[in-house]
Parts: sequence; C-alpha cells; structure tokens
Amino acid sequence: MMTLMALAAAAATGDLSTADEAAAFRAAGFVLSGGAWKTECEQPDGPPYEPGHIDRVADLNGDGLPEAIVTEGGSFCYGHTGTGFMLVSKQAGGKWVKLHSSPGIATILPTRANGWPEIEVGGPGFCFPVLRWNGKAFADHRTQYEGKPCRR
Repeated sequence: MMTLMALAAAAATGDLSTADEAAAFRAAGFVLSGGAWKTECEQPDGPPYEPGHIDRVADLNGDGLPEAIVTEGGSFCYGHTGTGFMLVSKQAGGKWVKLHSSPGIATILPTRANGWPEIEVGGPGFCFPVLRWNGKAFADHRTQYEGKPCRR
C-alpha cells in the first residue's frame, strides 16, 4: 500500500510510457490537436484555456497498475474553479478507463475505502466534497474543510 508521501512523490508523465500517456489522455476524453491534448473546453474566442496534462501518476488501489489524474483548465467548462480533473486507471488487459471526472482540484486523502483513497474535490469556497469508492464508482461521501466536517 502506498503512503501519502509516496503518492506525492509520484512524478507526472515520467512514470508512463508514451503509449500509456496517450491512452490515458484518450480514456479521459482528450484528443491530440496542434501538439496538445484538448477537449471541447477550448473556445477559440473565449476565456483562457490550459490544455490537458497529467498531474499525478500512482498506483492508488494497490493492484500494481497505474492510475493517472489528468487536469485541464478553463472557465468555459469548469466555471469559477477554472480547472477540472479526470481519474483514469490502467486495467489488467492494458486498456485505460475513466473512473471519474469533475470540475475542481483533486486531492488524494490518506483515508481509504474499498481499496481506494478518498478524494477531496477542491475549488472556491470553504466546504468541499469528498468522494469515496463504493465498489463501482467514486461517489459523494461527505463534505469537509481543512479536514473537518462541514456544518449543515
């Protein structure tokens, strides 16, 4: 099982082969255009846009295969948060699949459930959703701010 420090130390694209990097982007819904990985979020005459990049690579669920967090920036698709992320996972057969996508900034938490770490989805404000793997998908589990439950 990887520690939080090991997750933080995992470098971005250096941990993936060129083929796996491309497969991870495609699984996340990106296409290679003009030398950058993009989705429909880029608007030619719109607000600033940051093409996709792989923010983090790590074996999050301990199966020996990598997961990647792919991020993209732009208020057209992600509003005031200005960024979104997609969590993709390499499967035993070599195929990459998208497990979750959301506006916001993914923070991998040390808490775990069903073999996966929980994910806090940050952004503007003071109360952030925490996602938990339910065996089939990442789903809302609770809200928190600075590690403490939010009042309702």
